[in-house]
Amino acid sequence: MVSQVDQNPKGGVKRRDFLAMVGAAAGLAGAGFPFLPKLSVAATPALEAAPAGAVIARVGIYPAIGICRVGGSQKWFLAPELPGVPPRPEGGFKDGTSKLKKQVQRFRVYAFDSEGRVISEVTDAEAKIEWRVHLANSKAAWYGFNNPLDNADAPGLPGQQRNQYFHTREQRERMLVIDPGAVSISGVKVNWDGDSADHAMTGRFWDSVDVSLGQVRTDEAGRLLVVPADGIADSPRGAPITSFADNDGWYDDWCDGPVDATVTLPDGRVLQADGAWLASVGPNFAPEIPPISTLYDVINSMNWEEGWTDLPEGPLSFRRDIYPTFRRTALMEWVSAAANLRKGWLDIGDFSDPGYLKRLADSSADNKAFRLEVLSNFRDPNAMSQTAFIEQHLKIPMMPGDGVNHNSSPLTWFQFPKLQYKMLELWAEGQFVDDFSDATLDQVTTIDQLPVAVQPFALTEAALEPCSGGAFHPGVELSYYLRLAPLYQRHANADAEPFRIARGNRASLVQNVGMIIDFDAVTTAKNGETPPIGPQMPGDLTRWMGLPWQPDAFSCQRVVMQDDFPTPVWWPALLPVDVLPEVYYEQMMREDLSAEERVKFFENRVWWARGVPGIGYHANASYWDGIRNMINLWQEMGFVMARPGPADGQRPAGIPKTVYVEVGRGSVENRFDWQPDHGQLP
Repeated sequence: MVSQVDQNPKGGVKRRDFLAMVGAAAGLAGAGFPFLPKLSVAATPALEAAPAGAVIARVGIYPAIGICRVGGSQKWFLAPELPGVPPRPEGGFKDGTSKLKKQVQRFRVYAFDSEGRVISEVTDAEAKIEWRVHLANSKAAWYGFNNPLDNADAPGLPGQQRNQYFHTREQRERMLVIDPGAVSISGVKVNWDGDSADHAMTGRFWDSVDVSLGQVRTDEAGRLLVVPADGIADSPRGAPITSFADNDGWYDDWCDGPVDATVTLPDGRVLQADGAWLASVGPNFAPEIPPISTLYDVINSMNWEEGWTDLPEGPLSFRRDIYPTFRRTALMEWVSAAANLRKGWLDIGDFSDPGYLKRLADSSADNKAFRLEVLSNFRDPNAMSQTAFIEQHLKIPMMPGDGVNHNSSPLTWFQFPKLQYKMLELWAEGQFVDDFSDATLDQVTTIDQLPVAVQPFALTEAALEPCSGGAFHPGVELSYYLRLAPLYQRHANADAEPFRIARGNRASLVQNVGMIIDFDAVTTAKNGETPPIGPQMPGDLTRWMGLPWQPDAFSCQRVVMQDDFPTPVWWPALLPVDVLPEVYYEQMMREDLSAEERVKFFENRVWWARGVPGIGYHANASYWDGIRNMINLWQEMGFVMARPGPADGQRPAGIPKTVYVEVGRGSVENRFDWQPDHGQLP
């Protein structure tokens, strides 16, 4: 079947218009105040454009870390390339058969002069680019997950090897590691239809099952396209599911590994590009709602904490450095009941209210008391005392943290990256400028419209911005190790760029640190090999995640605690918890209903994973049923997307201009192929 790509229509949607559509004031009926994206990276080194005629001294691949997302459809769309603007595939994120479209990561090469200034992007028109990609999946040969190992306050619990009955390295590599080896590609629109076996990435599991990890292609300019796999999980031996994260005898098709390029210039010089990394992970079911802290925020904070990057010179930008946190806070109400009803547990205003936002953007000294009061409602990652466990409980966001297994630790609750919180502290002190409304910035719709000096790091930010930055238990896409300095090239080379993953050179993709894994084991070199938290090999990033990935997506929804309200939720921005279903939205839009009836439908939320544990008269429906069923049902789950509210003049008070609605939900009937025209079923 010929693969199809969905992209934004030519010309796209203006950044301001897009966010006016998807982020109108949630609590106001008529304001329509736009949610504006940030334009540029927050605290990465400021690159400079090279002068005309500059000579190419080096080349680099961007984004430095790219993200694919699995899907069962042969249709696909490009991963985000502009910070603040999510993908918007034509026709939505499903292909009409309940199969999810794949998110494809595109990589580009940029040229720099001898002083590190950006010259331009390098395409097939300017040079010959030979790409090399080596992805692998080594989950089954790794260790089980209990807790992040780097938290001293809530120490990680030692984990055992998965599939321990294979005990020699040769056995574990042959039976448990899915390694297609490296694949290469060069030229324009090579393997565009996806039917070239030479560009497929297929490995073997249990020495008996062929497993696809995706394929590589190139676009019309010779840029690399990495197409992910189908999101399949299975057990060759029919092993049972016994854990949310660690199931022996199972495989899935998540993967990761290095991306390299050899660039031959017209003058005959051959340059090896600074390499990138690619991780292929699960879907984002709320793509227009960014996590309150992103993976970009986490790595950016690590760079700052290590002294590798500095705070921006001069006052902060409200639009770039501060507003994204407030916007994400506002959007959380569409995926979490605890956030939707935040006024019940916090005395704070509505971050989508234009009047409230105007006060937030006011840097005057007279407004300082207000800013400090707002700051006090956000959880302080520096508060690590025992009393902080109680003091930091009812703070933003109402999400569990890394150390949820330690009931008296502040790490029971979600922690902001320290740089993100530092920005809020500087904001509260008034060290920022109000650049919230900038008509010039609002005109940017594609990465190519940005100044060339901004483009490389903007690509990296755009790739990582939709990814969850915590809590890492173990996480949605990737985990806590990405906040640890030894994972990066900069740790050993002060001249290396931020965000570049360090490259390992082990003889095997299997790594054995002993019978159990703890922080000492992952940070200490043994048997002549670099430690796991150090230079990386193909498969090293995704090996820490749940096996298979689908049970963890279901199991981490709500965390039931003694309090009736609020209920903490896991990762709601990517795996929604409480949603407005499409059928309620349709009733809300009916003009023949009374205002009270329409508001009643609007105010009701349902569980996103409803029906997954079982439907009908399932007296035994349970958590375990749910994590088993999600392996087959994940593509039936709905996406939370922006939809227009009732028209002006017909909109009841309390319903906003724009709402976020669960759409595209399929059937969770496992017993037979139920279709809507079959009518209601138990």
